Amino acid sequence: MNEFVRKFAVQAQPWSKEEFEAQMRAVGPERYHDKHEFHKMLHGVKLSKGQVAAWALNRYVYQEAIPRKDAAFMSRVHDRELRREWIHRIHDHDGTLPEETGGIERWLVLTDCLGLDREYVLSMQGALPATRYAVESYVYFVREQPLVVAAASSLTELFAPNIHRERIAGMLANYNFVNDDVMAYFKRRLSQAPRDANFTLEFVKDHAHTRDLQDDCVAAIKFKCD
Repeated sequence: MNEFVRKFAVQAQPWSKEEFEAQMRAVGPERYHDKHEFHKMLHGVKLSKGQVAAWALNRYVYQEAIPRKDAAFMSRVHDRELRREWIHRIHDHDGTLPEETGGIERWLVLTDCLGLDREYVLSMQGALPATRYAVESYVYFVREQPLVVAAASSLTELFAPNIHRERIAGMLANYNFVNDDVMAYFKRRLSQAPRDANFTLEFVKDHAHTRDLQDDCVAAIKFKCD
């Protein structure tokens, strides 16, 4: 076996579960959106109400897509236990009326507070074309990629609670158009995101059996961050 073949054979070996998890977690400190200058400005109270409203309007496109993304994932799952676990993600965002209004409704409370017409928000007509394209690319990715890779793309939830805490504290303390009701979406995600991330992390570690799949799972988290 020459040196090239020997090197390739070593590289192709799957990571241990511990190494694999470390590789996935390493994506956040490098690529998660709390590193973006816009979010530093948002949390540092350097934006106008109109700029915050533009952010909320565009982000609604993503909020609306989350349950569609999860429904696309579930449509490919033959394991009933996995479907039972995954379906609460849809309930978290769409709600289970009358008991739970859901995350999309809580996001609309935010856009209401920012002075945006609700029908206009729901229409998504004011969102940037690039926003809509990026979000639909994510839905397509989840629908088309191998199941474990599609699941891995949601693992940005590993990094979400810290940014939610920072956002809640900064916006409540410094924007006079924000109150507890407006921050309800982010407060609820403080418990929902870790629950979902912990389950998905174990699922991905258990089912990405080859180094190629592991590499693709790490790439999926990077794709989602991008």
